[in-house]
Amino acid sequence: MKLEHLVFDFDKFASEMQNLKDKKHFDYLVTIVGEDFGAEEGLGCVYILENTDSHERCSVKMLAKVVDGESVIPTVTNIWHVADLLEREVYDFFGILFLGHPDMRRLFLRNDFKGHPFRKDWKFNDDYVLEDDKEPDYGMEYWLDKDGHLCSKQNKLFTDDDYVINIGPQHPSTHGVLRLQTVVDGETVKRVYPHLGYIHRGIEKMCESYTYPQSLALTDRLNYLSAMMHRHALVGVIEEGMGVELTDRIKYIRTIMDELQRLDSHLLYVGCCAQDMGALTAFLYSMRDREHVLNCMEETTGGRLIQNYYRIGGLQDDIDPNFVENVKALVKYLKPMIQEYVDVFGDNIITHNRFEKVGPMNLENCISYAVTGPAGRASGWKNDVRKNHPYDMYDKVEWDQIIMTGCDTMDRYTCHIQEMYQSLRIIEQLIDNIPAGDFYVKQKPIIKVPEGQWYFSVEGASGEFGVYLDSRGDKSPYRLKMRPMGLSLTGALDPMLRGQKIADLVATGAAIDFVIPDIDR
Repeated sequence: MKLEHLVFDFDKFASEMQNLKDKKHFDYLVTIVGEDFGAEEGLGCVYILENTDSHERCSVKMLAKVVDGESVIPTVTNIWHVADLLEREVYDFFGILFLGHPDMRRLFLRNDFKGHPFRKDWKFNDDYVLEDDKEPDYGMEYWLDKDGHLCSKQNKLFTDDDYVINIGPQHPSTHGVLRLQTVVDGETVKRVYPHLGYIHRGIEKMCESYTYPQSLALTDRLNYLSAMMHRHALVGVIEEGMGVELTDRIKYIRTIMDELQRLDSHLLYVGCCAQDMGALTAFLYSMRDREHVLNCMEETTGGRLIQNYYRIGGLQDDIDPNFVENVKALVKYLKPMIQEYVDVFGDNIITHNRFEKVGPMNLENCISYAVTGPAGRASGWKNDVRKNHPYDMYDKVEWDQIIMTGCDTMDRYTCHIQEMYQSLRIIEQLIDNIPAGDFYVKQKPIIKVPEGQWYFSVEGASGEFGVYLDSRGDKSPYRLKMRPMGLSLTGALDPMLRGQKIADLVATGAAIDFVIPDIDR
């Protein structure tokens, strides 16, 4: 989607954004892109919004106002709850203060980090310290007084009576280095503060100095369980910007590979849900069958964990001669196996007791917190990008978007189970009908994208993954922003878990299916 921005006056920004939600039903804040637009415009943000009824999307560009030496923009956290972490991310990397945000702290970087590294004038230095990061026990809130001057106050994160425990960053059930600073009353969760960035690698910043082909390898490493889809989003936004027309053969193969990757992810998900609950047998079942999926992908891509298969203009190579027959055999094998996972773990009385009415979140809050993917569809939100913004062959085959209404961990688990059947259904319709043609549309030796801004999204294994591209006509992106699947899911943990037990935190985290490198980028 090529972005044609709406632009509002600074003083009217908050009311106009409220109108977009209330009067035009843009109730889903897809992402906030912080950007240094250059010396003439300065710092600012691009907001991408969606109407969840019509699935129409729009973008708003807001330049920051400089007040008392600081760049400021009014907050939208009172309109869309997901803006809480999104605005903190922009503040962390660009230094924009959001007026009215109750907790302006860094989100990824250490509190003693000097400067804001995504600004174009930021200079790298390799100074580092070995001391522990000194974390404040308060968040800053900023506003403008009647004379237009910047004012601030401290909002305490904890009371004197709060008992705080850390779950993570080195805890097996956080599925990576995620730290959840949890305020508890006995066994009951009162508040969850996520701490991110323990493996932050600055991929978005690195892309600004890489050529477009060089940036592709970084997406596979964001989430090895959605490697195909992540790279699909990046090549998709570049191809859209360049106006590349793909052959049907490329579209068929990309769709099949995406669904194989979804099966790979969902199988590991089913196993990890069981393992987090202490059921090792179910984990072994799903890992056994995940190997068969990886075997089919490996014969074509050469990789099992990191695939490196999509490229700008098509595919790295054609499919293996045995690919079609092996995928057909896989589909035949997996269909009855999925029911076996349910028999062993999913329909177990212990599973029902641990999952039902755990981590609840209704439809309205799922949209406000941007809980996309199966976690949101379990609350009735029809958010599947493959249906709402179809790409490749998804609008040419018959399949069902799995929607449930339990709004809890049990339905999130069940939604993943049912989606595996739909992935097999999609693959079945395509695998015998892959058309002849080129697997790659030849591009110029040096790839340049025309000037403009684009956003392209795909349905990853656990939600919407999108890429925003701002090109100035060069061989490298001026700004490349990835919308991770897991950041909004992590931000929703706090409202999901208030009043729940500590053990429910583990079950809820397993069921919403976040992967840490995808969050940290």
